[in-house]
Amino acid sequence: MADASGAPEFSRPVDIPRITGRASAHKIAADAPERAGLAERFALVSLDRLAAEIRLERLPGGLVRLDASLSADVVQSCVVTLEPVANAVEETFTLLFGPGEDAREIVLDGEAETVEPLEGDRIDLGEIVAQQLSLALDPFPRAAGASLDPLP
Repeated sequence: MADASGAPEFSRPVDIPRITGRASAHKIAADAPERAGLAERFALVSLDRLAAEIRLERLPGGLVRLDASLSADVVQSCVVTLEPVANAVEETFTLLFGPGEDAREIVLDGEAETVEPLEGDRIDLGEIVAQQLSLALDPFPRAAGASLDPLP
């Protein structure tokens, strides 16, 4: 999601032409205003920490591979009691980007991987990490002892 200026809350763009055949490492972390914006976007009580280590590598055929690990400390509302539920999120992921508008599957290292289309000449590492965080969040957080059992 973007702010009023159209920029994502947590943006760390990398120019694709600068990505060479050698892998490049990037460490990123969201600051307090960025975390507050993401917490609002993902309906979190708070996002106390969000950091990622990312490796980018240019592959043959104009492809770019992104390998990353993210870690975050989040507080969500319990789906039963609405009490705050603290959770640590640790996630590793790989994405493949390529030229063209249509996503497609290719086989690399013996496994089929979906190629995400490149939009322009930049990859926004912050937005990618934010999207992966949203996928890694517990969709039904529960406070200790919270139950959906019907009352007698």
